[in-house]
Amino acid sequence: MTTDTDIFDLSPIAMWIEDFSGVQALFDRWRAEGIDDIRAYLREDLSRVAACSQQIRVLRVNRKTLELFEADGLNHLVANLGRVFRDEMLESHVSELAALWEGKTEFTSSAVNYSLSGRRLDIQLRGSVLPGYEQSLGRLLLTTEDVTAREEARRNERENRRYAEGIFEHSPVSLWVEDFSQIKLLLEDVRDRGIDDFRVFTDVHPEFVRQCMSEIRVIEVNQATLDLFCASDRHTLLKRIGDIFRDDMEKHFREQLIELWNGKLFHQREVINYALDGSERFVLLQFSVLPGHEGDWSLVQVALTDITARKKAEAYLEYLGKHDVLTKLHNRAFYMDELNRLERKSLRPVSAIIIDLNGLKDANDQLGHDAGDALLRRLGEVLNGVASQPNHAARIGGDEFAVLMPGADRQAAATMVETVGELLKINNQFYSSAPLSISLGVATSEPGESMEAMVRRADLAMYEQKRAYHVSRKAEAGDQQDTTSGPEKSVSAA
Repeated sequence: MTTDTDIFDLSPIAMWIEDFSGVQALFDRWRAEGIDDIRAYLREDLSRVAACSQQIRVLRVNRKTLELFEADGLNHLVANLGRVFRDEMLESHVSELAALWEGKTEFTSSAVNYSLSGRRLDIQLRGSVLPGYEQSLGRLLLTTEDVTAREEARRNERENRRYAEGIFEHSPVSLWVEDFSQIKLLLEDVRDRGIDDFRVFTDVHPEFVRQCMSEIRVIEVNQATLDLFCASDRHTLLKRIGDIFRDDMEKHFREQLIELWNGKLFHQREVINYALDGSERFVLLQFSVLPGHEGDWSLVQVALTDITARKKAEAYLEYLGKHDVLTKLHNRAFYMDELNRLERKSLRPVSAIIIDLNGLKDANDQLGHDAGDALLRRLGEVLNGVASQPNHAARIGGDEFAVLMPGADRQAAATMVETVGELLKINNQFYSSAPLSISLGVATSEPGESMEAMVRRADLAMYEQKRAYHVSRKAEAGDQQDTTSGPEKSVSAA
């Protein structure tokens, strides 16, 4: 027959029988001294907790207790209780003592003990005053359940959560956690109505896209998001979300919906957003339904990588590929592409003006290349001032320029030549010491004539004017030599 003693000793949970009568004596003394808030009194000086612990006598423990705390026997355990109950144990002991002070016969608490080898033990402590000892506290039954594995799992979970939160908050990429569950329901409703071609559906019902946009619920954003969009805090960002996602964003969001409709729960694209100061933000948007939420889309992550600098660099490189850096006009490569494009198009007539800057070599030789570059820049300003879509002005050689005029007849070309001359005169008024002089030729395409042939005629006309310019310059130089000894003559450049 199994006795109570056998049950105590064979219990799978560590059990202690202890005498707390010394603790009760301390309680009586403190009450006599006027102590009423035992918790505050103990926490004020933890040595008072230690004094209580020293009054506790361990009467008996079971086998599981010796096994848990790695003791050879009761005497071995009692002799080393200071190694078992230490560090933060005094803090957790306050709640147990307070329960007894308040007359409670049962209490529970969580605590940290240590085995005699120094191994940390997370325990769930339960205490009960045995019947008949309610006044003296002469017998208490305590159990110390080892919950180390459970608490270690909780600590690991907390640590992993802090780690994930840290990665999220301190990521250099803008991260958004959002709830798309209502959008999923809206898409399912459309599918249930028998819609197969979702792209056509959104073409016909653009309001559906806007409705879906309004159903996005932002759960969290990180600091990089606030920095990217110049927001002082999360409330300001979310309050002004319409200032960030506007203009073409509806078109991009429609493409996202189509991806989701087709079952693609991860996708990416380049989009344009706007900071709260109104500046553009080119971003690479990466959308992902987080694992475990594929069924309802209640948790999705949107990562926005700022590619503004890259896009500006690409735009500048593209600009350099089509423009002359010095004059800001299109370059020869663009000019040749435009000629080929016009050759393929049926738009006629097309006119061309070929321009040569007179005196560039003389300016370079006599005044230096900076002076020559200044002349080129000024002519670039003139031509940029006259050439607007669909016309294009280009620098096609060192001192040679062209204006292509799609759809322009002879009259339009003549008007352009007059405009160039007028702007040239205005420019020369500001630079009277270094006037610009140009030679130009103009041609308008004939029926069936190629672009190459038309440009060649304009080029020949320019060279005719160029020859006339040089003849005029030589004549002026001769007149100056003939009158060296005679009265001075004033020479002005038209």
